[in-house]
Amino acid sequence: MAHVVTHKLKNAFEGALAGGGDPATSPLYVFGPFLKLIVVGGVALVTFGGSIWLVLLTIAMVSAMYRLVMAWVTDGSGGSGLSEEEFGGWAVKINAAITFVEYTLTFLVSMAAMVTFIADRFPILNEKFLFVQYRVFVAIGLSVLTGWLVNRGPRTAARIFGPATFAVLALLWAMILATILQMDKVSAAFAAKGIALSDVTFGLMLGKAGIQLPVVHWQAFRGEYLYEFTLGGYARMLAVMTGIEVFANLVAAYDGNAAQKSKKAFGSLLIIMGSTGLTMLIVGPAIFAFSDPTDPYVSVFTQTMDALLPDPLPYIGTIVGVAVLLSASAASAQGLQNLALGLKSRRYIPAFIGQINRFEVAPAPVWIEVGLVSLIFLLFGTHEETYLAIYAAGVFILLSMTSWAVIKRLLRQMRGNATPSRIALVTGVTVAAVLTTGATVIIFEERFFEGAWTYFLFIPVLYAVFTYYRRKLGPPSPVSEELGRLEEAMMGGFGLGQSTVEVRSARPPALTDSAEAILKNAAPRPLPPEKYTIRHLLIPLDGSLSAEYALPAARAFASAFDARLTLLSILPEKKMSIAASTQPLEAYLASLAEPLRARQVDVQTRVIVGPIVRSIIAATEEMHADVVVITTTGGGGMGDWLMGGIAQKIISLTRRPLLIVQPGEQKPLPLPPPQIRRILIPLDGSEIAERALSHGRGLSQTFNAEVVLLSVPEVPEVRTYGIMADVVADLRSRAEEEAIRYLGSIAAALRQDGLTVEVVVVGSHPARTIVSVAEAVSADLILLTSHGAGAGADRLFIGSVAARVIRYSRHLVYLVPIYKQFSLT
Repeated sequence: MAHVVTHKLKNAFEGALAGGGDPATSPLYVFGPFLKLIVVGGVALVTFGGSIWLVLLTIAMVSAMYRLVMAWVTDGSGGSGLSEEEFGGWAVKINAAITFVEYTLTFLVSMAAMVTFIADRFPILNEKFLFVQYRVFVAIGLSVLTGWLVNRGPRTAARIFGPATFAVLALLWAMILATILQMDKVSAAFAAKGIALSDVTFGLMLGKAGIQLPVVHWQAFRGEYLYEFTLGGYARMLAVMTGIEVFANLVAAYDGNAAQKSKKAFGSLLIIMGSTGLTMLIVGPAIFAFSDPTDPYVSVFTQTMDALLPDPLPYIGTIVGVAVLLSASAASAQGLQNLALGLKSRRYIPAFIGQINRFEVAPAPVWIEVGLVSLIFLLFGTHEETYLAIYAAGVFILLSMTSWAVIKRLLRQMRGNATPSRIALVTGVTVAAVLTTGATVIIFEERFFEGAWTYFLFIPVLYAVFTYYRRKLGPPSPVSEELGRLEEAMMGGFGLGQSTVEVRSARPPALTDSAEAILKNAAPRPLPPEKYTIRHLLIPLDGSLSAEYALPAARAFASAFDARLTLLSILPEKKMSIAASTQPLEAYLASLAEPLRARQVDVQTRVIVGPIVRSIIAATEEMHADVVVITTTGGGGMGDWLMGGIAQKIISLTRRPLLIVQPGEQKPLPLPPPQIRRILIPLDGSEIAERALSHGRGLSQTFNAEVVLLSVPEVPEVRTYGIMADVVADLRSRAEEEAIRYLGSIAAALRQDGLTVEVVVVGSHPARTIVSVAEAVSADLILLTSHGAGAGADRLFIGSVAARVIRYSRHLVYLVPIYKQFSLT
């Protein structure tokens, strides 16, 4: 069993800090666009309170709905309510597509709001350089810095961004208390604008203290006020709901039984959304009183801090705002990493996107996000209101889908048992669904031509990408599917309550007694019956010493299989006389062929004039070469055309198996031929990988070599999963058993052919594990499959493991290209 050191979230406050960074930041930027709409429109006195209370009603109803979701989701499988088993793959793909867009918009809005906070104190950033504001360059620089920090792993990110959620909660409550204690000052600010406090708020006594809450003028819900201003303002503030779903995703992170976990998660939600809601109700009128929303240089929240907080607290508040918005950007980047890992596990995206680095995170999604965000900043600027409504649109698409998913589940539970309490539940969730769906419609109608239309472009494109790769890669195993849900669900925050731990295997690559029992009882798996042999090998040479390091391996294979060997060299077309130019190459090849013939190897030589790569590929087909022997680098000889990318192009384009020699530390030639005593064959359960088996069987029989079958379980062994580590540890154990059972069936089949077979199940990173296991078991040859010519763009993505093994291993690599289109079902 994997050894796990884990620190669960102990209470609701820890959970609030762990996941509340995103929703807690929303009051810092939602008031600006809202007030600009109603103040410029001259309707603020009528619609201000109506919009705010409508937002509070939505928060209350959606929070109540998530109390249900939290009671259902206790294993970290996510809180969207959109399970593939219940709704089909379409729901997962649409949910993932919208989530991808939302994470990018979260980064955009948070970074833009953060730059606005900085520019509040440094107005020079609003000046332009070559038609671009300086604040754009600041935003791009901080985006790159954030991406770099996130890609250094959650420990680094937590240390940098961890205190931010606590700080912003402190800021929100400081503003709430300052507003209550200085209500006379708020009243005076309204009076200076010619507004009576009673026109905007009504008093509410709490013991001996009194607070002022926004008043509702019912005409705000009639005639010309309703749609354009009341609902328009409501739509502009709905980004206050962003991130609320994270608490459903955090349920599994708490200690206790299922009921206790869901209760604590809901408590965390109440802490954050309660603080946010009170800020809307109590500080909202103060922001209306003190700020000028038409001021393009200072945000309305900063103006209100300057009015209510004594020096130097407003400047500290700015620092807190910058820190927490930077944290929210980082959280979206980490969320995108987890989404990519989940989609990779569920085989909706190519493995390349979810490839993790030495810090145990996937860097590619973050750099994709940073690149997109930087381009958007350059094109459209860094004012958060540009993106806020589009941002809210995506939030409410997801909330709407979750609401209707909850209703479907409740209706199913009510069949034959329609109690009053369940009817009330359905009614309440229906109200939430109507509110969220209505908000979605309002936002799209109002902001369709200002950016909301992009959802109708990006969602179908991403949906098509997910569909293509799922069909190409096939469905995942149940364990991989469960891991995918977990990784998608993992929170994106860096709160103080987040504990990061590592899951590490406590056993060496040697198998346990239970694993040996599984292997002993494994039934043989039917394997292709064809016998593999090599009749003709071709070796391209460019006159360099590095290229000649392929000769000993080529000689070993030619002798073992009694195969013909062709030494090939290409003369690139030049202006000089061809007849005069080919003679040195022909003499060079003849000098290499003679020693081989003396060792009873059937050798022929050939020189071709033409494009290098095309000529080599054409020669392999024309001469029906069974294997092409090549080194991964050249240099130092006549032409040096194996130098650089030529070898990589040959590897990626040829339709023939390749024997790839890594020169390593160069030694004087001639070298003795390598001994092939142990062959490592990595398998991942796919048809692509299994196509190596006929080659492996033939090579093993010919060289009398032992076979080592390797599987890297789909669930990582070394991975920072933080507070969900124990869930991953259980999945890891199940994945190891599946891998052992799978390899055992193949090992049993190979043993029936008289082969000696060893099984290894270990590791987390396929390429890294293959290289390290090859060293550990003293393999002489690594046998891999990879997409080759005819696979289109997939060659870049699906073949990335083989490419990394070739790059980092110093072993002989025998690569079998799979170049024909085929189905994995």
